[in-house]
Formats: sequence, C-alpha cells, structure tokens
Amino acid sequence: MKPYAAAGLSFALALLTFFQFPGHTYLQQDTQIYVPILEHLRDPSVLANDILAERPHVAYTLYDELARFGRAATGAGFREVLEALQIVARAFGIWGLYLLAAAFGLTEGEAWLVAAIVSLGATIAGPEVLTFEYEPTPRALALPLVYCAMGLAAHRRWIGASAAGAAAFLLHPPTAIAFWLVFLAWAATRRTFAWPAGIFTATVGLLLLAVRVQAGPGESQALFARLTPNQEFLQHLRTAYNWISTWRPSLILGWLAAWAVSLAAFARIRDKIPAGVRLFLLGLPALGILSMPASWLLLEGAHWSLIPQIQPLRLLLFVALAEQILTAAAGIFAARRKAWIEAAFWFQFAYAWPAEPHDLRRIALLLALAVATALARQYAPAVALASFFAIPTLGGVVNYPRLRTPELAQLSAWAGAHTDRDAVFVFPDAGHSLAPGIFRSQALRAVYVDWKGGGQVNYLRDFGDQWWSRWQQTVGRGFQPSDLPRYSSLGIAYAVLDPAHKLPRPAMFENARYVVYSTNR
Repeated sequence: MKPYAAAGLSFALALLTFFQFPGHTYLQQDTQIYVPILEHLRDPSVLANDILAERPHVAYTLYDELARFGRAATGAGFREVLEALQIVARAFGIWGLYLLAAAFGLTEGEAWLVAAIVSLGATIAGPEVLTFEYEPTPRALALPLVYCAMGLAAHRRWIGASAAGAAAFLLHPPTAIAFWLVFLAWAATRRTFAWPAGIFTATVGLLLLAVRVQAGPGESQALFARLTPNQEFLQHLRTAYNWISTWRPSLILGWLAAWAVSLAAFARIRDKIPAGVRLFLLGLPALGILSMPASWLLLEGAHWSLIPQIQPLRLLLFVALAEQILTAAAGIFAARRKAWIEAAFWFQFAYAWPAEPHDLRRIALLLALAVATALARQYAPAVALASFFAIPTLGGVVNYPRLRTPELAQLSAWAGAHTDRDAVFVFPDAGHSLAPGIFRSQALRAVYVDWKGGGQVNYLRDFGDQWWSRWQQTVGRGFQPSDLPRYSSLGIAYAVLDPAHKLPRPAMFENARYVVYSTNR
C-alpha cells in the first residue's frame, strides 16, 4: 500500500475511534490531575493554593513540555492541543497494528481487518488501564507509539522503530520500558543493534537531563524508599488496584485464561509469524503475566515505593493486545481454509474485549460479529467497521459516563468570573464524585481536597499525608452548618453544597444542582 493511502486510512480509523467508539473523554479521569498541573506550570499564579497543582509529578516525562509547547505554538487551549496529539498518536498506533499484521503475510485488507478489530480497544480489569486510553494523558500518547514501534520493528525498520519507542519512553517510561526490553533483546541478535542501543541510551540521557532541568521547590518522588504504614494504608484506600492481594481470584484466573487463549492462537499460526514478531507477541504478554507475582513480591513483600509509581501490573494490557491480534489473525487464516466454524471461534475472542459479553444481548452480538466476519471474506473489514457502531448501539456498551453537566459548567463559569483568583473551594457533599476535579480545571480555582486528586498518594508521601488530613476535616466527616467558620480558618473561601443542605442565609450562587456560600459571612 502506498504511504499516503496507509496514512489516510490510519488517520480515518483514528478519527472513528475518537469520535465513535471506543471514544474519548476529558477531565473525567487522569486529565483531572494533569491539566491543573499544566495550567500552574504555564502560569504559577493559577491554582497557586491548590495542593494538586503545587506538587506536580511530571519530572520523569516530557509530556508537560510537549503540551506547553503546543499551546504556545498554536495559541489553542490545552484541551485542543492534547486531543489533537491524542488523535495523531492513535493514528500512528493503528498504522503500527496494520504493519504488525501485515508481517504475518496477510493481504492489505486482512491486515486492516486486524488493525480495525484491535482498535476497538480493551478494558484491562484489575490494574484499571486500557489498550486505547480515552483521555489524552502521557500513557494515552505513549502506548500507541509503542504499537507503532512494534509494527516498524516487524518490518526491520530499526531506526523508525527506535524513534517511535524513544518518543514513547520520553512521554511515559513505564509504558515503553517493556517494549525496549524485548526490542533490545531482539536487536542484540542482529548487526543493527548499535542503532536501537544508541538511540535508547540517548533517550535515557535526555530524560535524566530534563529531570535535572525541571528540578525545583516542592516534594520529589521517592524512587528507592520503603513505604511507611501510613502510605500503605492510603494506597489501599485510594489506589487498591495496585495491590494484587485485593484482587478476586477469578480475576487472576481470567488473565491466565486469556494468556492461554493467546498461546493457543499463536500455536495455530506460528509458522506464519516472523521470528522477531514472535518475541513481541510472546515476550510482552509473558512480562504481563510475570508482573503479577513480581508486583506481589516487590510491593506487598518488599514495600518498595517505586512499584505503585510505575504500576507494573499494567503490563497485563499486552496480554489482551496479543490475544486480539493473534486470534484475529488465526480467524483470518481459518477463513482462508474455509474452516468457518474455527474462524468464528477465533474471531469471538478478538471481539470479546470491546463487546464485554456479560448478558444475552451482548453474547448474541458477539457471536453475530464473529460469524459475519468469518463468512464475509473480502468484505470482512466492513463488518469490523460496522462493529464500531453495533457494539455501543446494539450491544449497549457505554465506556464512560457523561459527567460534565450544564449545572457544573454554570458553577465553573460563575467561579471563574466572580471570585478571586486565589480563592479556595470545598465540596463537602461530593464524596467520591469527580465533579470537584472538573470544576478545578474549568474554573481554574483551587479545590481544598477531592477524591480523584488523592490518586497522587502513589507518588508523593507528604502530599498523601496532607490530602488525608484535609479529607478527614471536610468531605470525610460530612457537612454541618456550623462548619463554615471552621472552613474559613482552614483558608477555604467558598463551600459548594447540595441543595438539600441549603442554609437560611443568602447564597453566592445557586442552580438546580449546587448552592455556594461564602465561609466569611
């Protein structure tokens, strides 16, 4: 296929994944952490009283520099810049998936079929990660570049693969390091080892230099320390997914079963897979499976503070990725032989990740997609494209809730226009709601404490202590009318309450969902 045609198809699929399915979000998950940090780094007077923005954890990534450069160069906001980068990264990732599938000896249409099915995404239960992230976070940009690097490596494009892998490493080292371990092991058997090794060494050096340049006041991440009992308590409370001892046994068995299916598909078509590609499709999932005992030993046994920061359990995503690629390819080869039942058998595993067949309706849809893909022959890519619409509509799969309400937008607009820039807000009725984090980034006003922000307990010990103290003083204990003077003594200027807690005094702002009171009146 001509380069321009491949680029066009990759970009078109990326747009389909972005606007249709699996979709995208903003300020609903980890961008609630990164956007305030970016806004504060751009202008230190913004969110100057917010503990989340005051304690950034972006020293070991060039994500913040890229986002700020994009904003300065284009004049657009962070949302526009980050989402554009997310679409471009997805396009590179989809191209990489196509290249990877094409290395099996598939036709162009068959390779695009594999790329389309894998682009439907997969939710990785346990470590709470995705193969196609919804939000434009560092991992969301780095992971597709890893796919791109794998695809380029499959065609012996060593410099291109190294460049894509380097970009992924600079954006999010924990996401890219597994690729580099396998890639360097493969390259070590070739005469071209110098290029990957040299580029990786230069990449690590550049990142370490950037860490030194970014060093400034505030708490730094402790990489070689032992977790304190209080840190362990907070991490169990706030980020329990990192602690495999909290997982259901059925979840662990499920991952072993997914790995077994992947190995079975690999065995069925092993003579079609080039030697180097085998390292990726066997090595990366093996690292994912090994991450479970490794995490248990290093985190729950040795209590190493680095483990919750790099979250090795997220390598399990490569088990899902390999299963989707291998079962889709096995289905194609079975269909070539007109072994329709076997083809449908393999395709069902490839579609199962995005379809999430938990009820009869979704099971029926899954079987229909598998059978249709097996029988469609040269029209099978059309079935895969139809699945981007069928899974959310006929299957009722909803990947994320709609959290950005008109009432919250009104509150944010009022706060941004009618309160001091250094004002601090508290949401004592919010509980585990994500609304305070959305408000923080929309209004650019400090939030005293919120549940989502507590995810930083993985990275910063002092932050964790302060976050827990603030939580206990406000949201954790619930709201009482007598709390307003106490809030004022804590430096809080405004309390945002549910209408059920409306007080017999004038409100500063009110709509159907929120009522705001000054703590000084």
